[in-house]
Amino acid sequence: MRTRAEHAANPDGGIPRIVREEDLAGFTAGQFLDVLKALTAILTLPRSAADHVDALVVVTGQGEEWRLRHAIRDWEANPGLRHLLVTNGNPAEQTYVDLTLDHLRGLGLRRAEGVFLQAGAAPHTGRQAAWIADRVQGLGVASLALVVSPYHLTRAYLTVLKALDRKDLRLPVIPVPVAVSPDTPVPETGATAYDLVPGEVTRILTYMDEKQVATLGELQQYLRWLWSRHESLLVGAPG
Repeated sequence: MRTRAEHAANPDGGIPRIVREEDLAGFTAGQFLDVLKALTAILTLPRSAADHVDALVVVTGQGEEWRLRHAIRDWEANPGLRHLLVTNGNPAEQTYVDLTLDHLRGLGLRRAEGVFLQAGAAPHTGRQAAWIADRVQGLGVASLALVVSPYHLTRAYLTVLKALDRKDLRLPVIPVPVAVSPDTPVPETGATAYDLVPGEVTRILTYMDEKQVATLGELQQYLRWLWSRHESLLVGAPG
């Protein structure tokens, strides 16, 4: 039986959230470079473009209310946003909170029209991404900004791209890393972003092989399309 500490660090029983550097020895230098290239390429997409998208999407988890606060602040400041999509989290986490409009109002939400909350448990990023893709398709969302903590940004972005691709949906997805110090302890585990990055890299490389996240090649193809078709969104006022 797992200890309480092990459960907190890894509630879904999959790849541990906190991975030691020596546990990464099975991956090649080329695989690590793929992750670095993916992160660098994703960060070429300017934060300013998020001011002109159709929907704001926040991926929740690990008791990080700063993700929600950041998204709600942007939502309230930009009336041009038509939708706010909020994923659910993992009920196995000790810091899990049942997301309701009342809870979001306590974090500053005032504009409730256009807000959609994921019903049911979302024990992993793949389940969250599938719901995002369903909502995008159902609402006719033309572009979105993805709000998530920086250490989780690459995996969340690649997972959402894969979920959209499964539905043959191609639209601008702008990354919005939450403004939070990498030294800030995550409520669920007490770990910092520095502690959690090795686990994120392990998941990305493992899930690429399992076709759960977009590969570097798929990301490159998508970004070529995005930069060629939506340059005005990325570098200036959308046309």
